[in-house]
Amino acid sequence: MLTPLEIEALALSLKVAVWAVVCSLPLGILIAWLLARREFPGKALFDGLVHLPLVLPPVAMGYVLLVLFGRNGQLGAWLHDSLGISLVFSWRGAALAAAVMAFPLLVRAIRLSMEAVDRRLETAARTLGAGPGRVFLTITLPLTAPGILTGVLLAFVRCLGEFGATITFAANVPGETRTIPLALYSALQVPGGEDAAFRLAWLSVALAVAALIASQFLARRIAGRIGI
Repeated sequence: MLTPLEIEALALSLKVAVWAVVCSLPLGILIAWLLARREFPGKALFDGLVHLPLVLPPVAMGYVLLVLFGRNGQLGAWLHDSLGISLVFSWRGAALAAAVMAFPLLVRAIRLSMEAVDRRLETAARTLGAGPGRVFLTITLPLTAPGILTGVLLAFVRCLGEFGATITFAANVPGETRTIPLALYSALQVPGGEDAAFRLAWLSVALAVAALIASQFLARRIAGRIGI
């Protein structure tokens, strides 16, 4: 059985992961479309920047977020002074850190699915009078649905497991930023915390496996319905 503190960490992890994925999904679709459908100067550099969190140490990424969105950072100071929003030491900061680290997985899955869409279908829709927006909404986006779903669930799992950027940017605040990975880390720092760490580790494994299985199942169902 999980203790109240462990249940709190689970609820916070789900909250952070859901908000991180929901808020980053529109931007992820836009960037995936740009990379899959458009050629522009500096595209290779832009692609590399999008995937930078995959190769950059999470702690370094958290430090970059701290510099940009900290109370003294340019973006962080503006958010605090203009909107009264402070991201550091809050669950919003944990969601931002998780979203940044999971973003490349989201974009990559959507981009690969979008590149697999037969462009002749889009061309045929345009010849019948459909505008670019309608073609995207009625042809491209539905056919990309399996990739979008896969990207969402992969990003969700990545957000659940995020540690380095979160603890660097949002710290380890009980009830506010202490997600499952941070709770597991905290349990290992105290004598007799091995049992709690064991439960949290298995909980992380169960959540990840369940999300991945759901991703495969739902992607196949969607692909079957749209005939791809």
